[in-house]
Amino acid sequence: MKILIILAAFLMVMQPANAAGNFVTYQVNGKPYQGYFVTPSRQAPLVLLIHDWDGLTDYEVNRADMLAELGYSVFAADLFGKGIRPTEVKDKRQHTGELYKDRTKMRELLKGALDTAVLQGADRHNAVAMGYCFGGAAVLEYARSGADLKGFVTFHGGLKTPPGQDYQHTKGNLLIFHGSADSNITMEQYAQLAVELEKNNINHEMTNYSGAPHAFTVFGSARYHADADKKSWTRFTQYLRETLKSED
Repeated sequence: MKILIILAAFLMVMQPANAAGNFVTYQVNGKPYQGYFVTPSRQAPLVLLIHDWDGLTDYEVNRADMLAELGYSVFAADLFGKGIRPTEVKDKRQHTGELYKDRTKMRELLKGALDTAVLQGADRHNAVAMGYCFGGAAVLEYARSGADLKGFVTFHGGLKTPPGQDYQHTKGNLLIFHGSADSNITMEQYAQLAVELEKNNINHEMTNYSGAPHAFTVFGSARYHADADKKSWTRFTQYLRETLKSED
C-alpha cells in the first residue's frame, strides 16, 4: 500500500505551544483522504483519533486541539474519503456499513492514517489510538489486527467482535468508556467484550456511566451527558500520561 502525502496548505511550522493544526490530504490505495494534524512539538507523543459516523468534522478537530493543548500530537484520520462528510442517516449508514463489511479496507485505512501521521513527524512507537462511536469500533478493529500501539481507547464505540476475529494478536492495553443507558450498544455487548479480553489476557480497563446514552461526549447534542463526558475525559488524559512517554 502506497501512501502519498499532498499537503493541503504549506507544511506546518512546529511551534512550542498552542500550534495551529493543518488539514492534510493523503492517499490510500489511490483514493484521496483528508485528515487533520496538530502538534505542540516534534517530540510530542501521538494520539491517532478516529471520527464517528459523520466523518471528520469540527467535533474531532476540536478534540484534537484540546489534546494538543495538553502536549500531544494528534492526527485525526479520515476513513470515508476527502469531502465525504455525510449528514443524512442513510448516508452515514452507507459509509460505515461499507467498512464494516470490508474489514481489510478498514485496517488499510487505519494503517494509512498512522503512516501519514509519521510522515508529518509523529512517533509511531509512542502512540495510542482513540475513537468515538463508529471510530471506537474501528479502533477495536485496529487492536485486533495486532497494530503495534501502546493503547486503544473507545468512547461510546461499537463493542462487538466480528465472526472469526479475536484479540489474540492485540499488543496494547484497552480503555473502554461506555454509557449504561446506551440503547445502541448494550450492556450485554459490554460484558461480552470484558469476557473476551479476560480470556485473551488483554490488559484492559472498562468504565460505564449511569444515565449516559450513546454519543454522550458530543457537545451541544441532545445526547450530551456532561458528567460522563467530564469524568471520561479526565480519566483519558490521566491514561495518556500513564501510557505515553513525555517529550522530556
